[in-house]
Amino acid sequence: MEQKRISELSEIARNVRIGIIDAVHSASSGHPGGSLSSADILTYLYFEELNIDPKNPADPLRDRFVLSKGHISPGLYSVLAHRGYFPVEHLKTFRKSDSNLQGHPDTKKVPGVDMSTGSLGQGVSVACGMALAAKIDGASRRVYALMGDGEAEEGQVWESAMFAAHYKLDNLCYILDWNGLQIDGAIDDVIGPAPFDTKFAAFGWNVITADAHDFESLESAFKAAKECKGKPSVIIAKSIKGKGVSFMENQASWHGAAPNDEQYAVAMQDLKA
Repeated sequence: MEQKRISELSEIARNVRIGIIDAVHSASSGHPGGSLSSADILTYLYFEELNIDPKNPADPLRDRFVLSKGHISPGLYSVLAHRGYFPVEHLKTFRKSDSNLQGHPDTKKVPGVDMSTGSLGQGVSVACGMALAAKIDGASRRVYALMGDGEAEEGQVWESAMFAAHYKLDNLCYILDWNGLQIDGAIDDVIGPAPFDTKFAAFGWNVITADAHDFESLESAFKAAKECKGKPSVIIAKSIKGKGVSFMENQASWHGAAPNDEQYAVAMQDLKA
């Protein structure tokens, strides 16, 4: 990837992070930690990888994206806004009673949202169905699903893994945001779902590792996923929870908390520096 494009994507990701903080601060609630750790992944997906058109969000030929960890809706909403699905200013209506940008994404209300999500594990399962449907249709569309590392504690995730491998869904790609933290603390202390690589490999998946905050690493990972035939792919992306905001980084307490006015000012200073 050319340095110019890396710089462009980095600037987009920075603005996506600003949108996340704006949304959560305006609502005085939300999930900034995982939204920030996923911001570069979402930026790469929506500005490089996905075959989509904001002017035609219901195009049947488009690729599909499922935010399986639906609580990080501020991240999805921000990238959708910056990609042109709706005005960026709308992010400040997040979780307001008269807004379509609710705490979890609603496919009936938000353009660009392919699946209403919230209950962990269900999103990846629906992504499997979308991928199988594309196979049955003989369609070239691909399906991507972003899941959390804490989400991997759900049994339904591994049922979906069996399903995808059994049906050889090579048009399906999971991205696992591995930031090591969930609402109750470190994932290793809560239930410890790792090692992810050997587990997915044992389920018959093509396993790829990546740096969630390096666009060249993400480019290589998505290329490898696309080139793999005969089995589904999972990109295990190592990330930093709260990435980009100094006092949120690697802090489980920012999984589901909103910054006050003083903290908001510090976050904006960090992101605009």
